[in-house]
Amino acid sequence: MSKSYSSPTFDDEDEYPKVTQSDLDRATFRVGLKPAPRKRRVTILLDTVLIEYFRAKAGGRGYQTLINDTLRQSVEREELEESLRRIIREELDSAQPAAA
Repeated sequence: MSKSYSSPTFDDEDEYPKVTQSDLDRATFRVGLKPAPRKRRVTILLDTVLIEYFRAKAGGRGYQTLINDTLRQSVEREELEESLRRIIREELDSAQPAAA
């Protein structure tokens, strides 16, 4: 005799369980099937002026977190810029009349 498992079905978006910050904090991040660390400890040499800038800007928050956020935003901005350039090139190519 086999027991079948059926996940709950939801007819309305409002019936889905809400994901909270505590749910995310307990989540296991994975790459493939292996758990992936959220952060990795590294040693890096930065200019003193940069460190002082981020410490002053961070205020009560950790300056290392601010550096991490700034680096992440830079990567995301670069990915966005690359995508926009690709889309614009594709649109310009499709708008040019075909050579006869």
